Amino acid sequence: MLSGLIKFILGFFLAIAVLIGGGVAIGLYFMNRTGIPPAKPVFSNDSPSVKAQAPKATEPGGAKPTLTPGTKAESSPSPTSTSTESPKATPSSKPLPSGAYRGRVTWAEGLSLRSQPNPEAEKIGGVTFNQKIIILEENQDKSWQKIRLEGSEQEGWVKAGNTQKVDEKPEDTEQPER
Repeated sequence: MLSGLIKFILGFFLAIAVLIGGGVAIGLYFMNRTGIPPAKPVFSNDSPSVKAQAPKATEPGGAKPTLTPGTKAESSPSPTSTSTESPKATPSSKPLPSGAYRGRVTWAEGLSLRSQPNPEAEKIGGVTFNQKIIILEENQDKSWQKIRLEGSEQEGWVKAGNTQKVDEKPEDTEQPER
């Protein structure tokens, strides 16, 4: 009878030890899994095949009216299309004001175009990733930039630091001024 009682007590403690050990192991497993960052989502504009096509077709969503003139402007520097460069440059944009420069959007999710340099200002449009723009000016504390969409007359303010200056060919920047 005493040996049966000892076997029961040892079995009970062994079962408790197995349950605690299993719970700790499962807890550590899930804690370690939550410490691993998830895989970065892949968007169509992140794909290398889309990036290779971007200079030719500007963006995969080429149905947007602001992207179409960008495609024409890239094909215009060829010497055979000199007669078509001036008409394309005139309707798509005015000559750059002093201090303005060409750029593109570097924020992967695109930017909100606002009427004033203020996050609470009215949203008047949007700018997509890698879209060509003209940076017209910056506010006093350089936290906002006033831009014009290339190929459009739409102007607005975007948060600074989300754009990048684009070096254009000298012929391309000089021709609208002539």
